[in-house]
Amino acid sequence: MNTQSEASSRGRDKSESEVLERIEAVRARGPRLRDETVTLAHGAGGKASAALVQAVFIEAFGAPNPLELCDAAVLTLPTDESKGSRGPVQDGSARPRGLVQAASLGPLGLAQESSAASLGPLGPTGLAQEGSAASLGPPEAACGVGAEDSLGAAGPRIALSTDSYVVKPLRFPGGSIGDLAVNGTVNDLAVSGARPLWLSAAFVVEEGLPIALLRGVVADMRAAADRAAVTIVAGDTKVVPKGAADECFISTAGVGVVPPGRNLGAGQVRVGDAVLVSSALGNHGMAVMMARGDLAFEADIRTDSAPVNHLVEALFAAVPDTRWMRDPTRGGLGTVANELASASGLGVMLDEASLPIEPLVRGACDMLGIDPLYVASEGCFVAVVPVEAVAVAVAALRDAGATAATQIGQIVADPPGLVAVRNAFGGVRLVDMLVGDPLPRIC
Repeated sequence: MNTQSEASSRGRDKSESEVLERIEAVRARGPRLRDETVTLAHGAGGKASAALVQAVFIEAFGAPNPLELCDAAVLTLPTDESKGSRGPVQDGSARPRGLVQAASLGPLGLAQESSAASLGPLGPTGLAQEGSAASLGPPEAACGVGAEDSLGAAGPRIALSTDSYVVKPLRFPGGSIGDLAVNGTVNDLAVSGARPLWLSAAFVVEEGLPIALLRGVVADMRAAADRAAVTIVAGDTKVVPKGAADECFISTAGVGVVPPGRNLGAGQVRVGDAVLVSSALGNHGMAVMMARGDLAFEADIRTDSAPVNHLVEALFAAVPDTRWMRDPTRGGLGTVANELASASGLGVMLDEASLPIEPLVRGACDMLGIDPLYVASEGCFVAVVPVEAVAVAVAALRDAGATAATQIGQIVADPPGLVAVRNAFGGVRLVDMLVGDPLPRIC
């Protein structure tokens, strides 16, 4: 009997191993764009989005690391002395001569007054005057914060991010497209390791939009910017005929400064590291669905849209060697965990019992047949920290106001490049990239 049992167990193990190997082989090929027209699924943040980005945008524009596509690019600033170089350089590459050393940075990470001239003549707004732009060659960007190279501390670095917001309706419980546009870009910068400073905002407004509604959206943007301690410094407005847009679309771009020594990226992640989340998952996506009024039930669910830059700073202060961060917006936790697994080549094992999902959100997802792992959050982030720093990291986040912060999983060696979730009974299921778009236009 024992011999038969052992043989049966070996057979199951072999079958599971073969299945995982096949899955890995398919995923290694990456998503393929087979559609001839754009669909809503291409904007959902899952497989279709990845296929569109890879086949259209990456093919045209390129990327330092196509496997790790972050929400912000980190650029190293050149100086006048480096005019002959290629301009902003990719983190981790050889630094052109003349880049400002980290010692010349002020308290906020910006060049001090005495070193400002190294960035070229500055106009009254702090931007390079006409004629000095030539000191910036073709930019090279890195995803996240690259490791300091063997030549010493990197020069001043900035993070640059851009995003568009088409959420419907414009107002939903706890927020609006206005504060969402600010919080989203602030958070993209923050989880890239930067301290957000400046935003721009561009509006596409449909003819017939009530001025009072537009005023309210803009007021929400100002309030959100104040909460995040950023300034909206530039903008643009376009008005299109009725029917050419859906009320109002907003595009924002943001710039932040990356303090010296910060080092984020999937390449930093190690087996055994802990996966944390700063707050409850899925509130934003379900709040927007409730606000549309298309469902046969109601639930008092409010968006979690909020800036996370202060939480990120608290985490870095407590755990300077934090490995990786991302905010689980479109596609939710399931999608960003898959992006981490794919970029790192390691596995992500989530603990279902530890996932902070509010009962109303879980109930609404159950009624709609939606896995809460794929529902967007707009006021939280996922982070990977060394396992020995878990208690310190969670305590720091909770002290900073993220009372639901907790460990939700761990980085594992097997299965490589895949995400799995373990339930309370010890069963394990794979979590693939999102397919389709169960929640269109939630941001």
